[in-house]
Amino acid sequence: MLRWVVAVGALLALPAIASAQDADAGKNVFKKCAPCHSIGPGAKNKVGPELNGLFGRPAGTAEGFNYSDAMKGSGITWDQATFLEYITDPKKKVPGNKMVFPGIKDELDREDLAAYIGSFNADGTPK
Repeated sequence: MLRWVVAVGALLALPAIASAQDADAGKNVFKKCAPCHSIGPGAKNKVGPELNGLFGRPAGTAEGFNYSDAMKGSGITWDQATFLEYITDPKKKVPGNKMVFPGIKDELDREDLAAYIGSFNADGTPK
């Protein structure tokens, strides 16, 4: 009986293991973002703001980037949950923002991307 309980518990844990965030995989997903955003040591604003230290930062506040009024007035402070919602459909989350990217529809890609972005400090060094 104990073996069955252990086996069932292991099977139930598989979806959680399969959906664990992977920052290394997120680095690959970030290639979709890289034409407009940079991250890591020496990151600079491009068409979009640099993303170092994104989580914990109020939206519309990356130094030297000209944000839309919509983003500046969004009231968002970036955290993982807000980012995941935003990156699914940026125009839906913040109507009127300048980002033309249609979003990332795959949940695992979004989670991996969030893990990758969350792996950098504000100065671009890895956490």
